[in-house]
Amino acid sequence: MDSMVLGQILAGLFFLAILGTLMFGYLVAFALGGLSILFAVIGWMVGAFDMNLLSSLATRFFGVITNPVLIAVPLFVFMGVVLEKSRIAEVLLTTMGQLFGTLRGGLGFSVVIVGTLLAASTGVVGATVVTMGLLSLPAMMRAGYDPRIATGVICAAGTLGQIIPPSTVLIFVADILQGANAAAQMELGNFAPDTISVGDLFAGAFFPGMALAFLYGLYIAFRAFMNPAACPALPMTAEEKRGLGRRAVVALVPPMALIIAVLGSIIAGVATPTESASVGSLGAIFLMIVKMLADHHLDDGSGNAEVLEKRLMTFWLGFLAVLVAVGFFGGAFGLLTLLIVAVAVGSVAVLMTGALRARFVEVIRDTNKSTMSITSMIFIILLGATAFALVFTRMGGGELVQGMLEDMPGGQLGALIVVMAIMFVLGFFLDTFEIVFIVVPITAPILLMMGLDPILLGVLIGINLQTSFLTPPFGFSLFYLRGVAPKSISTGTIYRGVIPFVIIQLAMLVVVYMFPKTVTWLPDYLFRSPPAVVAPAEPAAEQSGAESDAGGGAFDLDGGTPEGEGGGAFDLDGGAPEGEGGGGGAFDLDGGAPESEGGGGGAFDLDGGAPETEGGGGGAFDLDGGAPETEGGG
Repeated sequence: MDSMVLGQILAGLFFLAILGTLMFGYLVAFALGGLSILFAVIGWMVGAFDMNLLSSLATRFFGVITNPVLIAVPLFVFMGVVLEKSRIAEVLLTTMGQLFGTLRGGLGFSVVIVGTLLAASTGVVGATVVTMGLLSLPAMMRAGYDPRIATGVICAAGTLGQIIPPSTVLIFVADILQGANAAAQMELGNFAPDTISVGDLFAGAFFPGMALAFLYGLYIAFRAFMNPAACPALPMTAEEKRGLGRRAVVALVPPMALIIAVLGSIIAGVATPTESASVGSLGAIFLMIVKMLADHHLDDGSGNAEVLEKRLMTFWLGFLAVLVAVGFFGGAFGLLTLLIVAVAVGSVAVLMTGALRARFVEVIRDTNKSTMSITSMIFIILLGATAFALVFTRMGGGELVQGMLEDMPGGQLGALIVVMAIMFVLGFFLDTFEIVFIVVPITAPILLMMGLDPILLGVLIGINLQTSFLTPPFGFSLFYLRGVAPKSISTGTIYRGVIPFVIIQLAMLVVVYMFPKTVTWLPDYLFRSPPAVVAPAEPAAEQSGAESDAGGGAFDLDGGTPEGEGGGAFDLDGGAPEGEGGGGGAFDLDGGAPESEGGGGGAFDLDGGAPETEGGGGGAFDLDGGAPETEGGG
């Protein structure tokens, strides 16, 4: 049998073996790594795999743990754990319940709002569902809510952390799609593709995530209108109404400040995810310290609750104003915001008493342990998935998957439906990270080669995995809530409660695919500069592709964007706008970023690198693909 065919058969068996071991509960990282080595040996024995390729695993592992994008993951995990342990969610749920409780469906609205805020400030799913299940579900049942509505909205709102930035899942998806998009574009002959960043995917997921939250609230409003008894309003005494506005400000402003510092800086493009995550970690510590001080002030009987609320409201509004002013006038949320938060943390920490300081140290110690545990789990799975991807693709698994998807009826849409269906079903049995690390690397390049936008694909993956988290009978979110729900609520009630929200999710998947601008308009607006406007050229000098070639001897085969070429420029690129000219002999084969090539004769360029200037005296000879540089001078 041909070694290529044999390799593809082994690759298929390899994939099935991985799924089988994971579904039987074997440790994911060791199943991935162990089976990768086992099938590599089998492939080598039958001539379908070169064992020398395994020597590249060390380099690949080193690349994973030194990836600057992934440094943001432990920081975001730390931020989420700090906020969980500081019980900010409890304050939010209580206050929002009082604020909206007098409306029909008000408690449902409060759950959606709190779920959205926690998703946008922590990105943690399981903890959010459990917290809201412990606090909101009993209150909703006492108020007379339909158990199906109560359980459904808690499960749905708790999973928004999968799609609303700063989701850790989206960070890994963006990192994988960046490499997949580069590989796909090179296969298509584009050697200078647009890079896909975490900021692109965060910006793309922002609107669909907010739209899902809005649709959840709209569904609650519809049910409250059609059946008021299912979502009754809560009576509120005059004493409970007193100071409600202050309590709402004190509860809402801290997470809003964190969202502005973290998510706002990423989407605005003024800070990288890692920089924003570091600010968010310090900001979460700051929020925890302030809350601990306030609780301690009330617990020891030394303060009046109303006076304390007024002081906290003034403090948080002032802090939020400073934060916004820094971003608006300073133009950067990076170092300056980090310094502001660091000074605030240090100042508040000085005020802590010995007992309170000991409590703070205990919480931070527990937070560090949880962060290390979660981060280690994620990264060891990623290392195992790296070994899996190497062995699977080198056995011919990539060609096998490509052939299967390309043969699907319906072209791009048919292939996308198959991939989404596979991820959806796997979401019943596997964790989100396992699906992302195993399925996305082997399917994304094929879908991208078929013309699917990478940002659109990333958002579709996020929504699909979130839907899988919700769908009976195996959705993870359902089990999280089942673990904390009272025994009077049956599992069937939870299943029936989430069905309308699953329908909303599936509808959003269809809308996002049919109208991709819902995803791509914000990244395009924030991170994509508009094409340069070039004055019309003289008819005699016009060539194909709306460009102007001036000066003697310009030889142009590109079909790219408007550019100016003069004096002996030899151009085969299809890149971004550039200026090529000046004395004879500039020879350009790149497809890179905007650059200027010219000067004296003999500049010879084959790079595909970053913007650079090449020129000067004769004889510059360049074959690099490196960082910006200046080459010239004999």
